[in-house]
Amino acid sequence: MGGIEVVAADKANAALKDFIELPYSLYRPYPHWVPPLRIAVRDLLNREKHPFYKDAEAEFFLARQGGRIVGRVAAILDRAHNRFHDENAGFFGFFECVDDVAVAEALLTAARRWVVERGAKFLRGPVNPSTNYECGILVDGFDSDPMVMMTYNPPYYPVLLERVGLHKVKDLLAYESTSEKVQLEKIERASQRVLAKHGVRVRPIEMKRFDAEVDGVWQVYASAWSRNWGFVPMSKEEFVLMGKDMKQILKPDLVLIGEAGGRMIGFALALPDVNQALKPAKGRLFPTGLVKILYHQRGIKSVRVLALGVVPEHRASGIAAAFYATLVRNARKLGYGPCEMSWILEDNVLMNRSLEVMGAKRYKTYRIYEWS
Repeated sequence: MGGIEVVAADKANAALKDFIELPYSLYRPYPHWVPPLRIAVRDLLNREKHPFYKDAEAEFFLARQGGRIVGRVAAILDRAHNRFHDENAGFFGFFECVDDVAVAEALLTAARRWVVERGAKFLRGPVNPSTNYECGILVDGFDSDPMVMMTYNPPYYPVLLERVGLHKVKDLLAYESTSEKVQLEKIERASQRVLAKHGVRVRPIEMKRFDAEVDGVWQVYASAWSRNWGFVPMSKEEFVLMGKDMKQILKPDLVLIGEAGGRMIGFALALPDVNQALKPAKGRLFPTGLVKILYHQRGIKSVRVLALGVVPEHRASGIAAAFYATLVRNARKLGYGPCEMSWILEDNVLMNRSLEVMGAKRYKTYRIYEWS
């Protein structure tokens, strides 16, 4: 097939299009892959306009062999992460590759060289483009579709990375359950006790005050997740953009605000699994993709709980139980059944045990790798 050539995909439309298009051909043999909307991918990769890149740098690389594109990767220097954690990390993301260790090594070597030239001591990933977005390599649970904002990849990806020399640094876990399986009465009794004792209330987000609510959630997010491994602080502009995107699909009864003394102290977020509607569109809004999305959106019966956080001084109040109880009750009311809780750090013992006590089962594992 000839040698492997790795080149930077400059900002020209043709190169960026090649970078975006590769997965749509690579994943044809994999029925569980959910094609993202091309327009959304293009926006996320826009280094001139997307707010993530105001505090980060990135370069996109393509691998060519025998006249065809056989892989891609992004090299990322996230200044917000490095400032917050006081480390010199480089990141890779948007990794896609044919089943060839030589191609994977060429891509990841280019990414590592790029970040090291800019002061990084090691390469970590994948993150697309940070842990606030899709991240991790799926290492088990290949027999079902990913839920909203979760990744999917061929089973050979972990083998490629490990053969190149990358090693595991952290696993991210996904649990599955159904709203019917949860013993709601037990959780509700516990939540009512703590709510009364600590003067805490839980309410749905107020859509008429959406901008103000997002501002409050942003402040809680910065406090509640600050001690988590891999946490990356988001600028307000970046957070507002993410909220704007989620606004199109969220259900107010599944976005919960916790308050005490008139102050927001926590929030919980569950989203309908819009992947079920996106999949038939095959990555395109036009000419028929939008119609397919709107049609299939009506049949969504699954949700993903993707965030539940409480500011440190109120974690002992038990408000998490109230969030769980309210989410389950509202999910039942809205007709949702299957539920994914993700992602959970493998060493978050309290959260993992709590989910298991509730009857949830671990069913997917995503892995973050490093290469020194």
